[in-house]
Amino acid sequence: MKTARLMAALTLSILPAAIASAALPSVQGLWLTDDRKGVVQIAPCGREMCGTIYKVLDRSPGALDHDANNPDPKLRSRPMVGLQTLSGFTGAGGSWKGGRAYDPKSGKSYRSTLELQPDGALKVSGCILFICEARRWTRLR
Repeated sequence: MKTARLMAALTLSILPAAIASAALPSVQGLWLTDDRKGVVQIAPCGREMCGTIYKVLDRSPGALDHDANNPDPKLRSRPMVGLQTLSGFTGAGGSWKGGRAYDPKSGKSYRSTLELQPDGALKVSGCILFICEARRWTRLR
């Protein structure tokens, strides 16, 4: 009987923290890119947040299946699936800054931020110098 009460008390003391953390918005998950040609998985990598290509949806004849446009010739044979495209983001919940976004189509990297929008979409912004562009990704799960 004492064990049952102890378990109930422990559960009740942990439950509010679990509910609060579940309620926080998170950029973690699978995201459909704005051009609908790929799915990126965003997950923690150490204390930072990173993203890798989870699935390539583009089946057009010119679609890349490897990192052909990478400025480093040694990296051009890397497969697209599993390729890290987001790295170094710090923050919490739905706002992550200070990261880099790599665009395998152009082979360029950009300073980037990730920000959850009120409607659940993810705003992925990339900047070169003072010129910034944003893309809207859709959560798959």
